[in-house]
Amino acid sequence: MPETAVADAATGVPLRELARRHGLSSSGRRLGLLEYTRKLWAYRHFIGAHAKAKTSSSLGNTNLGALWTVLTPAINALVYYVIFGVVIGTKGSVTNFIAYLCIGVFVFQFTQSVVQNGINGITSNLGMIRALHFPRASLPLSVALVEIRNFVTAIGVLLVIVLFTGEPITPKWLLIIPVMLLQMIFNTGLSLAAARLGSKMRDVKQLIPFIMRFWMYGSAVLYPVTRFTEKLDGWKLAIVESNPLLVFIELFRHSLLENVTLAGSPTLLWIEAVIWSLVVGVSGYVYFWRGEKGYGRG
Repeated sequence: MPETAVADAATGVPLRELARRHGLSSSGRRLGLLEYTRKLWAYRHFIGAHAKAKTSSSLGNTNLGALWTVLTPAINALVYYVIFGVVIGTKGSVTNFIAYLCIGVFVFQFTQSVVQNGINGITSNLGMIRALHFPRASLPLSVALVEIRNFVTAIGVLLVIVLFTGEPITPKWLLIIPVMLLQMIFNTGLSLAAARLGSKMRDVKQLIPFIMRFWMYGSAVLYPVTRFTEKLDGWKLAIVESNPLLVFIELFRHSLLENVTLAGSPTLLWIEAVIWSLVVGVSGYVYFWRGEKGYGRG
């Protein structure tokens, strides 16, 4: 069809040109990445309010409320200590096994919760998506924000546990701040990626518990990281030790514990943590943005 056939009746100017002059665009157009980011920033108050509402709704019907955000990893740590520390006897391999184990459990729980809740970030909000127009990334970002708040609270309890198990307060404790920031970026990227994946492949959420359990066993959460060097070498050991969750857990242990054997030098662990955070954070955001037009359809 000739372009003149879709021109404004009064001026004779093609509608496409008229729309361009006045800054109009197609209603179904996907925003550019920078434009989308600016729009998402404009919705930051909505993200915060939605995260607060999710926290209230999930814990509002329990007697202990928000205290469960701390009790859950603490109870998990207690169970793992009895099974792996006492029954299997791994506690003798680490000087301060209680603190060593609790750090692993608390840090892993942070990422696990983000993935498990992020996978439902889109599918559990289809009614709102179909009724309202807003950047869909707001939903997985609110999931990440909920877990970030929970983790900050849990870290306070973790520090008390570490202190009461005999570890001294040292300047290295300040290193948990940049480690937390890096893991937050990493987890946010995971939440965004999981949300898009869960919206397209509904059955994948059934696999998440098995994936996370395998990931936990590969992250030296429950036993000394030296077990890997005893069983693996070469490229196999390199792959296991570059596991991002293992890296974050090791950096937390390095910051809070004295005389702890790490999976690599602190410098290498920091480099790996920065790389993982940037790669997963950025790629997860871009991956979600590319699917923006499809959320809530079908």
